[in-house]
Amino acid sequence: MKVLMVNGSPNEKGCTYTALSEMAKVFEKEGVEYEILQIGKKPVSGCIACGACRNKKGACAISGDLVNIALEKAKDADAFVFGSPVHYAAISGMMTGFLDRFFQCGEPVYKLKPGAAVVSCRRSGGTAALDQLNKYFTKSHMPVITSQYWNCVHGNTPEEVAQDLEGLQNMRSLAQNMVYFLRCIEAGKNAGIEAPQHEERIGTNFIR
Repeated sequence: MKVLMVNGSPNEKGCTYTALSEMAKVFEKEGVEYEILQIGKKPVSGCIACGACRNKKGACAISGDLVNIALEKAKDADAFVFGSPVHYAAISGMMTGFLDRFFQCGEPVYKLKPGAAVVSCRRSGGTAALDQLNKYFTKSHMPVITSQYWNCVHGNTPEEVAQDLEGLQNMRSLAQNMVYFLRCIEAGKNAGIEAPQHEERIGTNFIR
């Protein structure tokens, strides 16, 4: 079992990384493989609505950033954690661009795989950003993994996040729940339970 974790902060070892690392400790203890993919400081384009992904399945026509790298890594992942700092009560701009293109291009690599959202905030705006992240899962046939509270840590520095004992416990509980669901999915497959066969998607425009 492998979890692909994406750090949507430009700061490699900042507050978001601290939250993801707390989850990683649980994955290590439970024998679950993981990888943290760092967005970094280089620009990430948003979707330009070119439509090329309709024909180029599993890849984005825009190259030069991490989206296609992540889509390739996602093929071997069994679950996902997407983490972001809170910017103006929303996820980071680069994370928005990344996720818009990742989810537009990659349905075969994430469908029916569990997803978890994590945000770090100095003070407020965390639940709004969390809602934004969860919406990617809920339109994508992905089980949403939850914890004992909203998946937020608080602090302006990694040292301050380390003092948020409730937030860090929340991260550990989130990781434990992720491991549990991965094992349930694995047990279901071993028992011969097949994934649902969904109907072809219907698109309805409201103005005709």
